[in-house]
Amino acid sequence: MVITIPKVLNEHEVQQYQKHLRQAAWQSGQATAGSQAGQVKQNWQLDQHSELAQQLGDHILQVLSQTPEFVSSALPLKIYPPMFNRYQDGAHYGWHVDNAIRLLPNSPSRLRTDLSATLFLNHADEYEGGELVIQGHHGEQTVKLNAGDLVVYPSTSLHQVTPVTRGQRLASFFWIESMIMDHEMRSVLFDLDQSVQKLTQAQGANSPDVLTLSGIYHRLLRLHATT
Repeated sequence: MVITIPKVLNEHEVQQYQKHLRQAAWQSGQATAGSQAGQVKQNWQLDQHSELAQQLGDHILQVLSQTPEFVSSALPLKIYPPMFNRYQDGAHYGWHVDNAIRLLPNSPSRLRTDLSATLFLNHADEYEGGELVIQGHHGEQTVKLNAGDLVVYPSTSLHQVTPVTRGQRLASFFWIESMIMDHEMRSVLFDLDQSVQKLTQAQGANSPDVLTLSGIYHRLLRLHATT
């Protein structure tokens, strides 16, 4: 399931991110590439341990915690601190699958990568190329969103970023360990929650139908969630 969520960051926030990132010290993406990814990865990244990366990342985490569609679709248990990358002058990231387990920075804890996320920080017409292409059961899906928009997709998916041939592509990326490991069950819970929200708007929060469906949702969540 590929979920796109518009306007996670507003226009003012995007402009502030672009301002800071234009002045940032970038390093080769090879510095964080594994043996397999290193063969297909050509981009630049912000040092994830830098004060700037941590400040910008903390703001993203705060915003995500207040974004109902993200919480509903991901049901996050842990989120890897957001990182930042830049593509230009033909930079790209060939076909790859994200590592299944990542060590959380400055912590002995690990995170299982159930979901991958990209938060776009440029508008789509500001650069050519740079599409995120995700392979799924129904073929390839191409994603190129506007600044402030987020895409979330299964980390098990084979995916790539096509070469940027004009302009510059800035983005934040991170991984999520969900309370619901199974993608199908997570999708069912998301669809059910969306139905509850729509029914609430139509009939009110105290509607017997809303209360029944909400109860079913939470029963399923208790049965399947890891906390």
